[in-house]
Amino acid sequence: MSNGAMMTLSRREMLRWGAVGASVAVASSAAGAALPSLVFNPPQPPVGPLAPAPSMMPAPPQIPGVNPALLQRAKAALDAHRIAARDFIGIADFSRPSNDERFHVVDLRNGQVESFRVAHGSGSDPHHNGYCERFSNDFGSYATSNGTYTTGEYYHGKYGLSLKTRGLDWTNNNAEPRAIVIHNAWYAEPEMIAQHGKLGRSQGCFAFSRADQYKVMSKLAGGRMIFADRLA
Repeated sequence: MSNGAMMTLSRREMLRWGAVGASVAVASSAAGAALPSLVFNPPQPPVGPLAPAPSMMPAPPQIPGVNPALLQRAKAALDAHRIAARDFIGIADFSRPSNDERFHVVDLRNGQVESFRVAHGSGSDPHHNGYCERFSNDFGSYATSNGTYTTGEYYHGKYGLSLKTRGLDWTNNNAEPRAIVIHNAWYAEPEMIAQHGKLGRSQGCFAFSRADQYKVMSKLAGGRMIFADRLA
């Protein structure tokens, strides 16, 4: 039995015996003339070691291929924003370069994950080195914004069928007026990796290959969450 469990049992025993002692004391007072010598001495509860300090946090959840600290942040955002759709979430790990499969679609029901390559904004990678170096929520920045998104409506645009997003945090709340969407792009096709070792850059949108875009949209449409960030 763990230290925490032993301490939990100790407290439960104390509450149970305290309740019993209180009820007996009431009964003894009511019938004091009839039973003047009644004395109840409950046994001492077992003493266990101290519980862990409250500041000790549980270990981050584990899903293969997804940074556990980033996954923990995403789950916290899911709860904080009270997002109703809780089967699939998207996690964009912009700590990793664009030639990595860094956009994860996580099935929270069973822990399964599918990972895809996604482009970031040119304003986030001014030297085009394949890394998202900075975020911005500003108009005209052409940068990727970090934070919590939900998916919106489908529409047909420059890249064909696309999916709108809404930013829920102060770091990305201009996403909809900035037209930050999910779309496919020629510069996000696998051939770019073979030719240049990295994907091209968007204007801040989540740009995928055509095949991957449809896989992502099929799981994340309908108000599901996307959490985009990078770890230091």
